Formats: sequence, structure tokens, C-alpha cells
Amino acid sequence: MLSRHAKAAFYTVCGPAMKLNGWMYRQFRAPRNGSDTIRVQLGPGQEHYLEGWLNVDANAFTARCDVWADLRNPLPLRDGTVDALYSHHVIEHLPDAMLEAHLRDVYRCLKPGGAFRIAGPNGDMAMRKYVEGDSRWFSNFPDRRESLGGRLTNFIFCRGEHLTILTHSYLEEIARRVGFPALRVCRPTVDTNFPELFDAQVLAHEHEDTLEAPHTLVVEGQKPR
Repeated sequence: MLSRHAKAAFYTVCGPAMKLNGWMYRQFRAPRNGSDTIRVQLGPGQEHYLEGWLNVDANAFTARCDVWADLRNPLPLRDGTVDALYSHHVIEHLPDAMLEAHLRDVYRCLKPGGAFRIAGPNGDMAMRKYVEGDSRWFSNFPDRRESLGGRLTNFIFCRGEHLTILTHSYLEEIARRVGFPALRVCRPTVDTNFPELFDAQVLAHEHEDTLEAPHTLVVEGQKPR
């Protein structure tokens, strides 16, 4: 895991180039409305590249991506052109103040009737397990800690990598403000309300140890037609 100082240095050096590259892609290469289904994944990293999708990532050096762009900037996609947008353990790395702008941009990019699926650390379940005193639910990543509070801190903040706590009610509040109806919670690896968009290839990426108390919160929403 890179330190926050190393990541800050990377974005300082590469940020202007990423911003320019994203802008140029949106202006000259981004898909336009047509008969083809356009599905976009944000932040695939090295291991979660999806074949047949447009994969967007800030790391063009060790990650696999089709478009190099900083996800803190507007998405490099044309208005109303995307059928499905997916991100897995990405938005918790955005500053809390950027979440609404990000979801507003997701809304802009989706076609009427288009859908998004967002997955990230399950803040709801973490708080439930903390209250229950279930330290076994939490892991020792990224730091080895034995106490319940230490493990909760690991999960929520991940040594400063996570910049917000994801809960269903919070994400739904933001989603409603930008125009989405109610969000639906799905079980990772198993459930989706849009199987024609988020197929078995997508679900296979969502590793989960326990579906009864999932570590990953998955929500789906749809832009009104």
C-alpha cells in the first residue's frame, strides 16, 4: 500500500496531465449515443479489469485501464451516453466533500434508464458489529490490532486511505439530491437488479466472506427514464 504522501506526490506530478488527457478523451474519443451498450468501470486497478467495459483509472503505470483520468475531476464521458457505471471500493478514497459532485457527474453521464452499481466498505455493518462487540468480523488489515476499537479504526480509515464512511442512508441522501430515486442494497457477488448490465463477470469480482454480514456495501440506482 502506497503512503498518502506518495500518492499526493503522484497526483501533484501527474494531475495536470491526467486532467488534460481526460478532457481530450471526452472531447474527441468518448463514445457517443448509438446502438451499442456502453458500460464503464471506475478504478479497476490491476486485478479487476472488466473485458468489454471501458475501464477508467488514475494509475496508468501498474493498473490496467483504457482511459487514464483522475476520478476527482469530471468523468471523461459525454452527457447521457452510458448504460451502466460500476465502481468497486473506489469512492471511499474520494474526499467526503467530493461525493455529491461525483454522483452528480454519474447522473450526467448515464442515459435515461441507465444504472450504476457502487460498492465500498460497509459502514452500516461495521457499526453494527462494533456495537455487538464482534471483533472477529474485523481483520488485522492494514495494521495488526487486537482491540475492537483498533480493528474498527482499521476498517473505517485504513491508515488514512479512506476519506469517508459509506452507509446506505448517507449515499441515498446524496443520490436523491442529484436526481436518483431510492437506492437499493444488494448482496455482493449474488444480487443485482440489472442482470443484463451487471453480469456474472462483474459479480465474480466482488469477493465476500460472509453474505449474512457483508464487509462490502453494494448499492444500485437508476436514472429516471
